[in-house]
Amino acid sequence: MNSKVRVRFAPSPTGPLHIGGVRTALYNYLFAKKHKGDFILRIEDTDQSRYVAAAEDYIIESLNWCRIPFDEGPGKEGNYGPYRQSERKELYQKYAQELIENGNAYYAFDTPEELNQLRSVYEAKGEKFSYGPTTRNELNNSLHLTAEDIQERLNKQLDYVIRFKTPVNRSLNFKDEIRGYIEVETDNLDDKILFKSDGMPTYHLANIVDDYLMEISHVIRGEEWLPSLPLHILLYEAFGWKTPKFAHLPLILKPSGKGKLSKRDGDKEGFPVFPLNWKDPHTGETAIGYREEKYLPETVINMLAFLGWNPGTDQELFKLEELVEAFQISQVNKAGAKFDIQKTKWFQQQYMHEAPIDYLIQEFLPILREKGIEKSNAYIENVIETVKERAVFVTDFWELSWFYFSAPSGFDKKASTKAWKEDTDLLMQELIVVLEEIKDFSEDNLKAKVKPWIEAKGVGFGKVMQPLRLALVGAMRGPDVFHIASSVGQTECINRIQFAMKELG
Repeated sequence: MNSKVRVRFAPSPTGPLHIGGVRTALYNYLFAKKHKGDFILRIEDTDQSRYVAAAEDYIIESLNWCRIPFDEGPGKEGNYGPYRQSERKELYQKYAQELIENGNAYYAFDTPEELNQLRSVYEAKGEKFSYGPTTRNELNNSLHLTAEDIQERLNKQLDYVIRFKTPVNRSLNFKDEIRGYIEVETDNLDDKILFKSDGMPTYHLANIVDDYLMEISHVIRGEEWLPSLPLHILLYEAFGWKTPKFAHLPLILKPSGKGKLSKRDGDKEGFPVFPLNWKDPHTGETAIGYREEKYLPETVINMLAFLGWNPGTDQELFKLEELVEAFQISQVNKAGAKFDIQKTKWFQQQYMHEAPIDYLIQEFLPILREKGIEKSNAYIENVIETVKERAVFVTDFWELSWFYFSAPSGFDKKASTKAWKEDTDLLMQELIVVLEEIKDFSEDNLKAKVKPWIEAKGVGFGKVMQPLRLALVGAMRGPDVFHIASSVGQTECINRIQFAMKELG
């Protein structure tokens, strides 16, 4: 077995990938890259009844969009494939058989009816039935059958499952890399099903066999698998294999902190819980994704990294390479992490400010074209650079800058009352004369001509600049008035002032 760090992300293709799953993939990726190791994607599709055809492509596309691609997996075959469990099913029977032969597993022939009856008997006594060390010797299984009896039942093709034979009366001690040392009494465990007569293994057997054969060194997964850890450690022991190191990640909690984050929380509060849009093949409903909501991948990665991990410093903005450098599994918290939509938007705003201008132009262009607006990339760049500090998403650009592209058709009532006085028309008429004489209509030139004129008039700046802003924007908002005037150009600027005089004078 090699000593190289090898980790895996092993989702089930039963629907869209939740951001909790993306975070698990991210932590695996960061750990692998920090230790110059391999990040493997394995598709755990043993439960064919819940399999959704489009889900595997969705998982791969999500990882690629988040910039955390796998090194080995479906379509990137390494030396440890195939990487879909459904294509590995011939392997598992051999290992199930090995456990039976070495006395660590047994055939159980109990019918569902027999087990349901037992549960009812126990419930009537106020107890819970468990198929395990204390009950298995009285049940319908191979532990008290001869080899001939067992073979006869198998020849008759009776339904069976193969159960793990949990050791009796043992204290099991093991370490989790996040939670520290854990002790479990084996008598409190049940004999989990490892293999079914339909030829498919359960998660427990397939997962252990695959991790061993793929030489996985560290298993980093969600805390929902913590109750299965004693069984998984016992399985490694039963096979005589070296156990990998385990780390169980905390839950991502609802914004209230009460319970696990779900799609319903996102629907209720208007934020995505999936990386990409997902159209449900059964209902036809589309669940929104971070990509389509115009979040940047850097935002999602930075936000997810902090849901459960802390670098121990004041730094909050981490590019992916910096996360790789800083990430330590020992700094992952045990407690669940509350999802915070406002913090997510804060991350988005920081990355928006840093995003390449070409990317922002390309994202804004379709919004403008939809409104029938055609402007040069240079003009659009100028506008974006002016308003992007206040934007969280590219979709905010229009609301922040529409007056750079079209004239106001009306005027804010409150602002009009405040800014447009009896003498405003006269001042605006004089301002038009000043503007008409400016040859170079640049922002600096406008300031150089208009400001001295206002001073010479002996009126306050607000008397001219407020109605000018109102004329250009339709309200008391927007960036520097001279920037807007220069951008829309001399003719358009004068036209807007004249329209305001007509409407408000």
